Amino acid sequence: MARTRAQDYDTKRQAILRRSAELFAQYGYSGTSITMIADACGVSKALLYHYYSDKEALLFDIISAHLEELIHVVEAASAGASDARERLYAISAALLEAYRDADAEHQIQIANLKLLPEERQEHLRAMERALVVLFSDAIAEAVPDVGRGPLLKPLTMSLFGMLNWHYLWFREGKGLTRQDYARLVTALLAGGAAAAASAVEGATPSPGTAASRDAMPAAEPAVKAAPKAAAKAATKPAKKPAARAERPRASAKAG
Repeated sequence: MARTRAQDYDTKRQAILRRSAELFAQYGYSGTSITMIADACGVSKALLYHYYSDKEALLFDIISAHLEELIHVVEAASAGASDARERLYAISAALLEAYRDADAEHQIQIANLKLLPEERQEHLRAMERALVVLFSDAIAEAVPDVGRGPLLKPLTMSLFGMLNWHYLWFREGKGLTRQDYARLVTALLAGGAAAAASAVEGATPSPGTAASRDAMPAAEPAVKAAPKAAAKAATKPAKKPAARAERPRASAKAG
């Protein structure tokens, strides 16, 4: 007979994930044991194994649940926005808000995803790509100067850089709020995109253009001969090779 799942199973599972994330963030994945997790959760190792068979399963679920939550809140914010610029702000603010109590999960996603087997990594990276697409679509609509051009990817990843690493310096109640910071970074992106695009286009000419051909002079000879010396060397007859002295032949007779 199949074992009946406890009514509070999901609640306990979420609590285990949360405490495990805190331990992984504090001591590192390799530095955290199943015993440490069980002790922190106030359960026996046997009960912990009822929820998770090993640390790998825990790590995967921590990152998967975190990414699932991020995608959910960003999709909801995107659907409720009134225009393109507001959508870009709304999804940025939603992402920062989702990070509020998830510093440990966010840190683990960045540092430990690569420790999982390839198949599980690919599943999680597909979720990451889905999140990136939500932001790149919003940028393309909000910033016509960028659109779907070659700068869309670098600008999208630059925005993620500003949002994803804010936890290193951001302190709640000191300075900007999360909403203020979302306004700041999206205004920088949308307002400065045209100037940034012009700067990049002027600084990196395409291969094959006149500008790129003129940028690098043709290679010079390693040593230049002086003009007079070179002319003299060209008209001077070559010396005949010196006659080789004939070596005495060894005598066939001894003595």
